[in-house]
Amino acid sequence: MPKKVKLILNPMADMGRAWKTASLLRPIAQAFEGELSWSGTVYPTHAIELAKQAAEEGCDLVVALGGDGTTHEVVNGLMQIPAERRPMLGVVPIGSGNDFAYSMGISEKSDRALANALKAETVRAVDIGLMTDEHGRKEYFDNTLGIGFDALVTIRSHKLPIIKGFLMYFTAVIQTILLNHHPAKLVLESEKEKWEAESLMLTLCNGPREGGGFMLSPHSKNDDGALDFVLVNKVSRATMFRLVPEFMKGTHARFEQVRMGTFEKRLSLVSDSPLYIHADGEVFTSFGSDLRKANFEILPQALKVVGGSL
Repeated sequence: MPKKVKLILNPMADMGRAWKTASLLRPIAQAFEGELSWSGTVYPTHAIELAKQAAEEGCDLVVALGGDGTTHEVVNGLMQIPAERRPMLGVVPIGSGNDFAYSMGISEKSDRALANALKAETVRAVDIGLMTDEHGRKEYFDNTLGIGFDALVTIRSHKLPIIKGFLMYFTAVIQTILLNHHPAKLVLESEKEKWEAESLMLTLCNGPREGGGFMLSPHSKNDDGALDFVLVNKVSRATMFRLVPEFMKGTHARFEQVRMGTFEKRLSLVSDSPLYIHADGEVFTSFGSDLRKANFEILPQALKVVGGSL
């Protein structure tokens, strides 16, 4: 059991209902026998700073209470800490997608998730992805990183505050097919091969699911030392609509326009047009960006995470 714990809460998670959820979780936190403190985020990227601060204060467990975005920020804070001093990560999923929690088998019930995190009986070392763009900016990701179509879906989903969860992402998917159907010419190179593609979407998958219900890479595991990718070549709008239910079921690999593969060390890409990128559902580049080059690598078993109970 951990001795010193920091709980990092995103009060805006779950459409602003996270405060109420946190109040219901206080009895569980108060029953913890070690040292425990709460912090709330007040601006974007704040959880990165709070996670780093928690590590510097000697916490051995940092728990992210929020959605995939909150977890993403906490991971980016923890990964800046040397491995020998890096705290474990716990997750209480109270966001829109909760895809990383899904990959870890963590309960959707927040009380069970927090109780399980504080016990820390089931801990796994998971792989973390790292992107470095052409300007040297680095971004860690724990679940998926999308370029093109699903990044645009993410951008549009952030503009749909009235709905949440899978319906929010599904609505954004429809909007993106209708309004942003523009492929990019990519040159890609891994440790295995080099190839060109006229692509609508490239997603790197450390876990099986994104968007709260799209099974992009059903067999992906975040502790196998590799990153899988899903590449959708140029297709018509009608075909993209046809692919949507296939992505939901995880059966899209049977389409010839979809290429799936794996790399274990690195992947680089160069694009003829600006790259729209999301990392774990957080927008990295949006409209107006001119980023055209990026490199990716896998950091095997880089972070210890409390998984779901056995």
